[in-house]
Amino acid sequence: MSWILCSMVMVVVFLLPSNTSAQAIRFQPQGAAAAGQGNAFAAQADDASAIHFNPAGLTQVDGVQSIAGSNLMGGSIQYKNQAGLDTRGDLGGSISSPPPSHFYLSANLGALGASTFSPVTLGLGFTSPFGSNTRYPVGGPFNTAVTSVALQLIDIKPTVAYKLNDQLAIGVGADIYTFASFLGQGHAEQKQVGAGVFGIPAGASVEFNGNGTGAGANVSLLYTPLRNGDGKPLASIGLVYRTQAVVPLSGSLLVNGAKVADASTNLVLPQIYTGAIAIWPVRTSEQEWKLEVDVEYVGWKSNRDLDVHLSSGGVIPQPQQWKTVPVVAIGTEYKWLNPAWLPHWDVALRSGYTRTENPVPDTTFNPGTPSLSSNTLSMGAGFLCKGQGRFLGMVPCGGASALSPKGIGLDVAFQEWFYESRAVTGNLNPTVDGTYHAYIHLGTVSIKFMF
Repeated sequence: MSWILCSMVMVVVFLLPSNTSAQAIRFQPQGAAAAGQGNAFAAQADDASAIHFNPAGLTQVDGVQSIAGSNLMGGSIQYKNQAGLDTRGDLGGSISSPPPSHFYLSANLGALGASTFSPVTLGLGFTSPFGSNTRYPVGGPFNTAVTSVALQLIDIKPTVAYKLNDQLAIGVGADIYTFASFLGQGHAEQKQVGAGVFGIPAGASVEFNGNGTGAGANVSLLYTPLRNGDGKPLASIGLVYRTQAVVPLSGSLLVNGAKVADASTNLVLPQIYTGAIAIWPVRTSEQEWKLEVDVEYVGWKSNRDLDVHLSSGGVIPQPQQWKTVPVVAIGTEYKWLNPAWLPHWDVALRSGYTRTENPVPDTTFNPGTPSLSSNTLSMGAGFLCKGQGRFLGMVPCGGASALSPKGIGLDVAFQEWFYESRAVTGNLNPTVDGTYHAYIHLGTVSIKFMF
């Protein structure tokens, strides 16, 4: 239990808002094992991060397992217009701070002594799949549109999975989106400079902030039509549906630091359909090789506006009119099981590719949540210590005590996001028109405890 408590302490320290990504406010890397494969993991889903990628996959996770991890991000957004004015934004620093992170805990009820309920596995996750943290110079060329945005949203994910038979498992869960005062500032906020409209003086410092809680649900299926002699999958199909969620934000409109009105809006998070297929051309007691393709449809078209309603009766319009877009991920993993050159360890090498499309039209593009189509290349590695092995050469990986871990794993991944340049024209705020370039590099680390 001390290992589990250690992991939970890590989530309190590190589970903080994610940063801008290719697809508006969505942040896809939610575990290093998946990130190393380009986030193609919904059909494999064989560790506790299945809570996020495909909850039905929890039925493949024996005993009790916890995963805690974090991401280190760096990069910038560069802008230049036809008049030659330019500026540069960042993710809250040269290395994003605080880092977006994840935590998962799963438990098979049979392993806990409830043999009658051995087909049932429970899970709890904490992630930040939607968020942003972007800032620009206050004197920048589009400061009347935005100078900074922070969305410190977390997702609490209670989950249950049930194994119907050796071929079929189902999973259901909730997505509870909320804010916490000990995570960042505990609210969403957008800052900009007044343009002299809606009764706000030109040049004034303007801020809208708000917090609230919303909920959605997810249902999933894992179908495994083919297994080897040891009962391990040789082919799997994963299907996941995540419902739309509405997070009502209530807060304040501040002008030059003084509250002028109560303010509210609704943040609409998209429904997502995911289909995935994985095959293992090689799966023996010594080596495994997996190939996987995931396809998602992200329903951003539900995000029609972020109009700010004021207690004075006024409305500050913020149309969105985003569109539904696909995301395609391809990933592979090659694993050595207890090799002679590293006994008592499993070692995995991973790589992947992700294509992400831009859902935001030119007319409503906001540099605070820059959305550019991207091609992402990923690589990663995994190390799982078991039996007589020692983690980092010091910690026994297979202790005799019931409270000692049966395995300790470390997964690492690196992603480079290659963005396509974007020329924005016809924006509702003409100062936003111009060409945008961006680059982001991401390192992900996850540590795993198996009991």
